[in-house]
Amino acid sequence: MANKRLKIGIFMDSYYPAIDGVVLVIDNLAKELSKYNDVTVVVPYTTTMKNDKNKEYDIIRIRSIKVPFSEYRIGEFKLTNSKVYKKLLNKNFDIIHIHSPFTVGFLGIRIARKQNIPCVATMHTRFDYEIRKIVDNQLFIDYVIGNIANIYNKCDAAIAINNAMIKVFKDFGYKYEPTVIYNGTDLKPLEDKGKHIKEAKNKFKIKDDEAVFLFVGRITEIKNIFFILDSLKILKEENFKFKMLYVGTGPDENKLKNRIIDYKMENEVIMTGRIEDRTLLSSIYAMSDLFLFPSLFDASSLVQIEAAVNETPGLFIKGSVTSDTVINNVSGFTEVENTKRYAKRIREIMNNKELLNTVSKNAKEMLGRNWTDIAKETYNFYLKQIEIKKENNKTIND
Repeated sequence: MANKRLKIGIFMDSYYPAIDGVVLVIDNLAKELSKYNDVTVVVPYTTTMKNDKNKEYDIIRIRSIKVPFSEYRIGEFKLTNSKVYKKLLNKNFDIIHIHSPFTVGFLGIRIARKQNIPCVATMHTRFDYEIRKIVDNQLFIDYVIGNIANIYNKCDAAIAINNAMIKVFKDFGYKYEPTVIYNGTDLKPLEDKGKHIKEAKNKFKIKDDEAVFLFVGRITEIKNIFFILDSLKILKEENFKFKMLYVGTGPDENKLKNRIIDYKMENEVIMTGRIEDRTLLSSIYAMSDLFLFPSLFDASSLVQIEAAVNETPGLFIKGSVTSDTVINNVSGFTEVENTKRYAKRIREIMNNKELLNTVSKNAKEMLGRNWTDIAKETYNFYLKQIEIKKENNKTIND
């Protein structure tokens, strides 16, 4: 398969110990690619980082600063005269892949230009939603989005993680046509599934006659976590028996806890915190009937793929970018962003066991992609871009 061992530079403005979907994408992609390539991941330095030497690929940390009002860090701006910059040049990359349009991503572009190699970019996030959460000024938002588009337009090619993200690229001001390469997952279906489900239900004190709903991700308002709770409050008032699990941590944990108390839903809602045990996480997915993911912010979340692998279909907001990979009533479910309609849709799905079982199996078959295949597709994309760059350079020199 791999007819040439490439030197690949992956640049990103967020990385462990911070954990989110993009960090997991980079880690899994880099691990798979490093099996037949030399991979270097370039990310911000942080004093709380874990031992980077335990990874399958090389990691280079650059000086960083904390982003105000967030849990993230970004690389410092002036790095071109630093030892790290010279170290990166000495890597002699064949291709650079940036995963953020900020300082580390821009550094990747500068390295690529300096070495006359292709630079490709992936957009993982609806940045406009993130910015609106912090700033209520349309002129400033337009300015930031314009700068983000400028970064992407400096790259040789772009990757969209689903078809809906092509439109997001264009809306931002990207001038070209991205290539779609979907995300994957490292989770595998459980062996002895029944045993694991029973253990998970015992752990969280869930009865067999209770429907189980699930959210996995950052506990932040931008993911529409309160919309889920407001919808479930309607079901509680209708005496519908269920348990809801929020798996993850985030800046709005206390706000969510307080609202659960205000709604008197302590018996129905469980906040598990972060779960790093992948077998336990798979067990939670497997015991859940529906994965509730009404986010308008996410582009194509890994958790919806993890759920699908464990035959747990998602209920998304109709028309959202992250719902693009599902077909309603075939590999998942969609509903408009209205709490009454969302609650009614949950009840309808749970009352139609035959449809739910069919969609659960389809979700696994149609959405459960693995990182080995995604890495091969990405590798072939790299080869194509390297060849295009060589041909363009040849034309210029001729």
